[in-house]
Formats: sequence, C-alpha cells, structure tokens
Amino acid sequence: MSVKNKMNTGLQVTICSALLCSPLLAHAEGEGAVESLTGVNVNSLNDMGIEVGGWVSTGIAGNPDGPRDNFNGPVTFNDRANEIHMNQLYGYIERAVDTEGSGWDFGFRADILYGTDARFTTQNNFDDNLVGSGTSFYKLAFPQVYATIFAPIGNGITAKIGHFYTLIGNEVVTAPDNFFYSHAYTMQYGEPFTHTGALFTYPINKNISVTGGVVSGWDSFFQEPANFLGSVSYTTDDEKTSVAVAYIGGDQGDWQGQNEDHRSMYSIVVNHDITDSLHYTLQHDYGTQENGPTGGAANWYGINQYLTYAVNDQVSTGLRFEWFRDEDGARVAPFGRGEPIGRSNSFVPQDNHYFALTAGVNYSPLSWLTLRPEVRYDWVDQGTAFDDDSEDDQVLISADAIIRF
Repeated sequence: MSVKNKMNTGLQVTICSALLCSPLLAHAEGEGAVESLTGVNVNSLNDMGIEVGGWVSTGIAGNPDGPRDNFNGPVTFNDRANEIHMNQLYGYIERAVDTEGSGWDFGFRADILYGTDARFTTQNNFDDNLVGSGTSFYKLAFPQVYATIFAPIGNGITAKIGHFYTLIGNEVVTAPDNFFYSHAYTMQYGEPFTHTGALFTYPINKNISVTGGVVSGWDSFFQEPANFLGSVSYTTDDEKTSVAVAYIGGDQGDWQGQNEDHRSMYSIVVNHDITDSLHYTLQHDYGTQENGPTGGAANWYGINQYLTYAVNDQVSTGLRFEWFRDEDGARVAPFGRGEPIGRSNSFVPQDNHYFALTAGVNYSPLSWLTLRPEVRYDWVDQGTAFDDDSEDDQVLISADAIIRF
C-alpha cells in the first residue's frame, strides 16, 4: 500500500470513529465536541455518579530521512515514518469513590483502546485471548478494568482491585494527559505500562499519601509471580511543589525464559510551579534485573526534564530533554516493536546512551480540540540506531490532534 493510501486510510478510520463514538461519549472536564456543537448534554449518567468519556487522537511523525522500513528507529508509539495513523480511539466508563465521605463507597472503571498505540499496552494472555492477536498495526486493548472500594478507616483507605495503569514514571498512555505527542525512552523501554493485582492508598495527612500492594509483575495478566508495587507522594501546603517516589520489585517469572530472576526499579518525579504559568518537571528512573534477555545482569537508568509555559488559556509551549542509558543492551531492542506487528527487529542490542530534545506547542482553539505539533531530535553515542540502522541521529517533525467527546 502506498504512503498516500495509508494516509487516506488513517484519516478515514479517524473520521468514521469520531462520528460513530461522539454520540456516546462526553468529556468530563469541559464541553465535549457533541455538547459544544449541539448544546445537548449526552452524559445523563452523571446523575448516577457515573462518568463516560473518551477521545480520538490521530497524527503523523514526519521523518526527512524517509527510512526504507518506514520506522523511526527505536522511537515507539509514533513509530511509523511519514504516515497518518489513528493512535488512539479511547473510551472509558467510571464511577469514582467518594474519598471525602464518612461511609463505605464502591466504584469501578473500565477502559478500551483501539489504534496503533494499543500494540504497546496489550497483554498477550488477556487482550489477545479476548479479541485475537493479529498482526496489524491497529489493535484492541483493555488497559484498565478494576473495582474501587473506600473504607472509612482512619483518614480513609482506598482499594483498587483488577487491571490498571502503573504508578511508575511521569508520562502515561492516555494521550490528553501528556504534553508531547512522542514519548520519552524511559516510558517506552524502562517502565511497565499496566499491572494486575490490588493496591491500597492511605493519606497520612494533607501533604503525604502512601500506596502499596501486590501485582502480577509487569504488563502481565497473572503470568508473572507476585511483585510489590508502591509509592509515596508529598505535596507542599501551597501545592506548588510535589515529589512522588514509586517502586516495583519481584521475580519476573519463567514465562519469558528468565528463570524467575529478580527485577526491580524505582522512579522519582518532582513537579514545581516556578510561576503560575511556568512549570518544571524532573524525572529519574533506575532499573535492574539479575538475568537480562542478552545474558547476565542488566541495568538501565535515565533523567528527563520538562519545562512548560502557558502563554494563555489556549496556547502552551514546552521543552523536554532526556537521557536514557541502556547499560547492557537489554531493554531497547528486545522490548521494542518485535515480530507481532509485522517487522523483523534488526536492531542489534548494545550498551548505549539515547538522547532526545523535543520542543512542542499545545494549541486548544476549542474546548474539545487540542493540536500538538513538535520537533524532536534524537541521537545515540554508539552505533547507528536510526534510518534503517544507518545513522546515529534523526529529526522528527510530528503533530497530532486530540478530539474529546
């Protein structure tokens, strides 16, 4: 299929999906597209405390090198070069528990994701068992299905039981919750995406909250042994500065051929409001495992820095600089795209430093529309990870549009 035909197909899927889903969904944080255009609030479930929402995100990652394999090197999510794709057609339904009340309360949440981003959050023994594995760039995933319980014990304990997103790191899968269209290497290769298990959150006071529980490893639906997952967060009285430290540790399980070797990692995320408009984020990750895919111990770590400035209510600008060290070549190649999506992974694992500098803009001309253009420059200190493994750097000129329903 030609690049032009692929672009047309991506646009058709996006437009059709938006038209089909917009009557069913409403954006919770403001007017969605349907309510804004028609004045009709389609989310009558709000009266029962149930929130329904969603969005469609579609974009293109322009690569001037025009790699023959149409992949943007080790960059994932927006990994296809010079093609328009629907990254996310996302929907959710949720009833949040009342954590301010004096009695027990029960809630739930279920998410569904279709698009090219689903490849990176699919659980082989969960999503694929429900809808089939397939080899398409477009897949279907159910990244969250869980129940919540609030118990009025002490300051209140909130339990989350089921399948849910990780506590680790700063960037997330859900497109509207990230400033940039592309993702940092730490999020792509160094962190889990989802877990299955139980977590318990307890606010010690108005500043400090702790979370802890047991999950089935990384991105696993009961395929891995029990791991501990927990975090501690602190927010200052003026709410201008926050610090979150998250940790996961435990055996990997022999389903990956790792002979149940231990793996653990932590992340530290610091957020600070320099002014009301200027915001800074610092993230540090460190991970280690006893026996990596390339043999022997493996370590990976990195530092990300984000600086965003709100020009006005509609326009914000941002910078991100990242450094990711794959010390033993155990993370980037084996846990990239892999064979299931139709590409033989020719990238050779090696000890490497990955760097990326990204500049972007968020523009919201309407309450339900956000445009995210960006320019990203990637480079490595060893080898040739880009342009069909022939170059040590690359430039991506990318943009996407997010329509909230």
